[in-house]
Amino acid sequence: MTKKCLMVGAGLSGAVTGRMLAEAGHAVTVVDSRSHIAGNCHTERDADTQVMVHIYGPHIFHTDDAEVWDYVNRFERFMPYMNRVKTTSRGAVYSLPVNLHTINQFFGQTLRPDEARSFLENVADTSITEPANFEEQALRFVGRDLYEAFFKGYTLKQWGCDPTELPASILKRLPVRFNYDDNYFFHKFQGMPENGYTAMIGRILDHPGITVHLDTPVTRAVAADYDHVFYSGPIDGWFGYQLGRLGYRTLDFERFSYQGDYQGCAVMNYGDVDVPWTRITEHKHFSPWETHEGSVLYREFSRGCEPDDIPYYPIRQVAEKSMLAEYVALAKAETNVTFVGRLGTYRYLDMDVTIREALDCGRMWLAAQETGAAMPAFAVNPL
Repeated sequence: MTKKCLMVGAGLSGAVTGRMLAEAGHAVTVVDSRSHIAGNCHTERDADTQVMVHIYGPHIFHTDDAEVWDYVNRFERFMPYMNRVKTTSRGAVYSLPVNLHTINQFFGQTLRPDEARSFLENVADTSITEPANFEEQALRFVGRDLYEAFFKGYTLKQWGCDPTELPASILKRLPVRFNYDDNYFFHKFQGMPENGYTAMIGRILDHPGITVHLDTPVTRAVAADYDHVFYSGPIDGWFGYQLGRLGYRTLDFERFSYQGDYQGCAVMNYGDVDVPWTRITEHKHFSPWETHEGSVLYREFSRGCEPDDIPYYPIRQVAEKSMLAEYVALAKAETNVTFVGRLGTYRYLDMDVTIREALDCGRMWLAAQETGAAMPAFAVNPL
């Protein structure tokens, strides 16, 4: 029997799950409050330079999930791309993540890998046996000099609080490579969509069983008109923020142009705390197979998210987790609504994980139709 399904949000979650349901013969309506599809992955060409611009900040695709890689390549050709991040600190430029070149350059050494390991162990604060926060974890891993040059200022600007207030778990493993590999990611599959993410998501949504409505805010009242709702908006927003607002960090972008090549790389971080922006992104370098004389760049500034801002990074500190648990309890009391994606589950998700969860969610719902089982409020536990 054909079911009427509503996807709230035309980003990756809504598009991927919606496509799966439509291919199975169900009627899918996709709505988004914005004037474009693709959510924060939205890309468009700059009219003056023809540079492909990542409007809401860079999105670089990387994954070890072969099914997800094959899925995105079904809808858009992915071109080879490796993210090689640089950082300006104390008047010099270094490679990130911190690697053997960074260590040798910073300390004026010519250390081999084993020598660098011993060197860092000597400068690390070995008196810290049970790191209680981000700062202590970093000091134990890399010592004070590297911490203050590459981690402290950037973290303070990005999260708006002292690193001593952040959990040690943010640095889960040693953030150093003892070789000269400057590929920021370590996944098997890495690339960029040749014509941008918006083109890719447009093709995912291009199915006769899918209807898309933009500039269309959605409230809980519409749920009764559908057999099932997949909601990828903010979970607290679905309930009218009745328990309060979950905390996020947001980004402000200061756009500028340049004739030529401004910084020679796609991403330049700024680790010094007295530089107000966290990084500068030069977007023509995200499409290295293209050639452009002009350049489009953005300075990024991180701050606390206000009600009218776009939420980017869930904070997930103790107070937020407590409030989230209350919203999760409300969500589980809903009928025929499943909360998905970054905002719906209040979790930071890379694109490949978002797609993986959307595929799994669609399969779960289709299986529930076969067995008559109820679809849960969450395909993945957000707590």
